[in-house]
Amino acid sequence: MLPGWMLIWLLSAGVQAPSAASVEAETLVRLLDVRRVYVDRLTGGETASQIRDMIIASLQSTRLFIVTEDEARADAILRGSAEDLVFTDTFYNSDSLNARASMGTGTNPDKTVTNRSGRNAAVTVGEKESTRIAERKHEATAAVRLVSKEGDVLWSTTQESLGAKFRGASADVAEKITRQLEKDYECAKVIRKK
Repeated sequence: MLPGWMLIWLLSAGVQAPSAASVEAETLVRLLDVRRVYVDRLTGGETASQIRDMIIASLQSTRLFIVTEDEARADAILRGSAEDLVFTDTFYNSDSLNARASMGTGTNPDKTVTNRSGRNAAVTVGEKESTRIAERKHEATAAVRLVSKEGDVLWSTTQESLGAKFRGASADVAEKITRQLEKDYECAKVIRKK
């Protein structure tokens, strides 16, 4: 799928858009005819229903569409899959420094001689430092599509997140989906004016 800005550029530059781009532009413009959206249950893990609720809240806040709980009244249905996985990211580092030195001289092995001579020296230095950091993280992913009543895919996106500064991974994915839909909706308005 071409980005919306590229479709706008192709159409505004007077470039004869390739048939795939023109079909895509035509499909994107159909977004403007959607008034009511039903968000279907998302497939995926146990967290898919929570991500669905976050997508509904995020879509509702844009006021682009009326979000309905009645699938029969909807002009389009948002379908897809989502999951929020928990994993442990482990960092391990080990540094070591070691030095050894030794000197020696001989002694007289004859025990009858009382005068012995010998010298010895030894130096040992050692340092070892190791670090292990284990951090629990979330990674949320979602792939969604907006489908018309006739079964045509009007719009789709795939988003993923490890979380944002002030929100978790699932909430960030829902927000990214909504932002992408808003952006493409605005592109559809520009394309329709051309």
